[in-house]
Amino acid sequence: MAAREDLEEGIRFFKIRRWDKALEEFLKINASVFETSGAVELAYYLGLCYAKLERYDDALLYLEQVVTVAPDPLRVYQCRLTLAYIYVITGRSKLAEFELGRLVKGGYESIQIYTTLAYAAWSQKQFQKAVDYYEKALGMDKNNATALNGLGYILADSDIDIPRGLKLCRRAVDRQPHSAAYLDSLGWAHFKNGDTGEARIWLRRALEIAPQRKEIKRHMKILVGDG
Repeated sequence: MAAREDLEEGIRFFKIRRWDKALEEFLKINASVFETSGAVELAYYLGLCYAKLERYDDALLYLEQVVTVAPDPLRVYQCRLTLAYIYVITGRSKLAEFELGRLVKGGYESIQIYTTLAYAAWSQKQFQKAVDYYEKALGMDKNNATALNGLGYILADSDIDIPRGLKLCRRAVDRQPHSAAYLDSLGWAHFKNGDTGEARIWLRRALEIAPQRKEIKRHMKILVGDG
């Protein structure tokens, strides 16, 4: 009974985005007191908490358990997406593609799947493949900010279609004007288009929001001739 109460309290903290407090509650629980379904639920929330706290190796341990034994297809879907995201940002893009490929073969399609596949392709410098995935995402929602920004950045950065890239980056910023990543993309697209004055404006705004982000600082250094 106590274990179930701790689990419910952890879920309550999780729902209000108190990842640290949720994790604290979950770690009190001895998974062996649960039947299989309860143990899977605990592993699911532990994995998501660790992912939110950017403790990715711990997250992988639990999320991989869930996709192996969970009976709920929607829960498996979410965990595979989270696994793919972790694999991408930790430099394991081929593993990300494997997880997402499993979802696509299983009949799942979503904007998130295609944008993550696009990012994985981009990280491997497969630019046209990334463009194709972002186009698929925009085919599902032409105003999706993640896809607008990702496609715009690649088109501008790789010189595939700088004018279109600039327009897409501007649309992404219009939708989320306080996103440092989107402001950075717009500034960089202006730079690639030869608009150094505009580039400086947008990159400065990005730096004000995220002064420690390496990519933004790299772009600004190049802009001022120090890159």
